[in-house]
Amino acid sequence: MNNIVKLDPLDRKILAQLQRDAALSNADLAEKVGSTGPSCWRRIRQMEDAGVLKETVRLADARLLGQSVNVLCEVRMRDYSAECIDAFHDFVQREDRVMECYSTSGEWDYLMRIVASDVSDYEHFLMRVLLKHPSVSGASSHFALSIVKYKTALPVAP
Repeated sequence: MNNIVKLDPLDRKILAQLQRDAALSNADLAEKVGSTGPSCWRRIRQMEDAGVLKETVRLADARLLGQSVNVLCEVRMRDYSAECIDAFHDFVQREDRVMECYSTSGEWDYLMRIVASDVSDYEHFLMRVLLKHPSVSGASSHFALSIVKYKTALPVAP
């Protein structure tokens, strides 16, 4: 289960740059990391094949898209049968407003980050969608007042 991929210093430099700006041209990337274009291209392909590099995306500004409310929602399951868990996982995958979902230890079973346009939009989702799901027995919501830190880049220091 612990299949950590070994990266050399150049791989780490490439990975760090791509996590900052995935739109860099291969030539610009090579210049930033002190390598050649073909070497960077080959290393990127190797990291993709190894599963280190996933899909390339552009991050959108939620506020400018009218999704400025972030809610951290803890969820308790009704029961722990395979069918119940699978149904909840399928539900989470289908719900676009659920940005992240973690199975957790402790009093609650899951922690989700949900985006909404405003409090009433979230209330509608909570009362008419989430709490109506047959797998869910309860939820507790915490509204983020501000974002102190948000990042997507993983540390890749040697």
